Amino acid sequence: MTKVKSKNHSFTKQQQDWYDNACSHIDQSRLQKLIFELTARHSPTGAEREASEFMVGYMNAAGIEASYQPITATSGNCIGRLRGSGTGPSLLLYAPVDTLLEGDPEKDIPHAGREMRADMRPEPYIDGDLVIGLGASNPKSMISLITEAANCIVDAGVELTGDVIVATAGGGMPWIVAERDNAGISNGVSHMLSHGVTADFGIIVKPWDEVYYEHPGMVWFKVTTWGTMGYAGIPRGTPGFRSSIVPGAKVILELEEWLSAYPDRHTSDQIKPEGWISAVRAGWPEKPALPGAACEIYIDVRTAPGQTAAQVEREFTQEMQAIVKRHDDVDADWETIVTCDAARTDPDHWIVGSSLRAWEAVHKRKYSEAPYLSGQTDAAAICRLGIPLVRIGYPWIGDKEMPEEFAEGLGGMGVANVPDLLGTVKALIYSIIDSCTRTRVEMGLD
Repeated sequence: MTKVKSKNHSFTKQQQDWYDNACSHIDQSRLQKLIFELTARHSPTGAEREASEFMVGYMNAAGIEASYQPITATSGNCIGRLRGSGTGPSLLLYAPVDTLLEGDPEKDIPHAGREMRADMRPEPYIDGDLVIGLGASNPKSMISLITEAANCIVDAGVELTGDVIVATAGGGMPWIVAERDNAGISNGVSHMLSHGVTADFGIIVKPWDEVYYEHPGMVWFKVTTWGTMGYAGIPRGTPGFRSSIVPGAKVILELEEWLSAYPDRHTSDQIKPEGWISAVRAGWPEKPALPGAACEIYIDVRTAPGQTAAQVEREFTQEMQAIVKRHDDVDADWETIVTCDAARTDPDHWIVGSSLRAWEAVHKRKYSEAPYLSGQTDAAAICRLGIPLVRIGYPWIGDKEMPEEFAEGLGGMGVANVPDLLGTVKALIYSIIDSCTRTRVEMGLD
């Protein structure tokens, strides 16, 4: 890991007064209510319209000029803006809006677990400081945090020189929903940034109370092992009949060994990219008497800055060629089905330094280093589309005492502990004031 240092750009007395005043307007009850109400607006990937339109109304009521940006009939983005005088830089505050699960037992079970827990359902409830419901922590808390920070800037009457763009987009999850216009893989943020939204630099909010200037990418592969369509009554070894599934199992075990060694070969400053065999599909589940001719294996390989999708594709191809050569009974082909290159913001960039100063102002100590990351987000797409970006976050509730019924697995990332989020609001307020109360000339942008 590489240690990063914040540079000394102390607040003026006016900036410090604005910061203290804005922080005094942080309203924990308001934040919890927003998380609850947003969680109640179900927003699976490609169907985020209701949640985004709700945020438009909420922001406008809070004094944040906002509008809805449609993508499809069911999906769209919310774009909010606090306007500055025009002499300062523009800052993007971003979080996605789509949820991990569909919230539908017929679609989510058994892959999400044996049953739909409360944190997997889009019917939230409040339990003390907690908001529990599908997406309450990720992504609904993240949107609520950037909105609360902007709300506090309005309440404190901070005089901005540059614009603050408060945005959320659909299609942010790392998958593809074919039945909803192939939503996913950052299609919402790509639409947003090619349809009139831009900034000098930005911050994305995600879980973990760290500062990341590197953003993982990913490449998906599909491997097909071939046999013949068979019949369960045929004895093994009968000429002309070959299993596709048994060779598929051999490929899976070989790839698992390759994937286990992959992260150490490609570690960068902040990214240690993982890879997983994520899905297997073969035959007809309703016709187990007929073993199918094809076994399909799906693999997600994460990438670090310095790697390209083309390089990963070549490495994967070499491994698959070696596997086929080692096993006479493996007849396989493979293809690349998704690519999303990693990205990196220069660690000396202003927004990285500002985020580090914000972290230190909140925590009252020097920042050391972030643990390695591998989770792919919209950050890579935003950075590749020309906006230098840093990722900050909040303490992951799994790091603390979790209600026992929600302690296993990711669930629906649906347990938000509101007091844990307040420090991130302060950090966002800090970077807004640090960046958008200065002039572009002062920051070397003109």
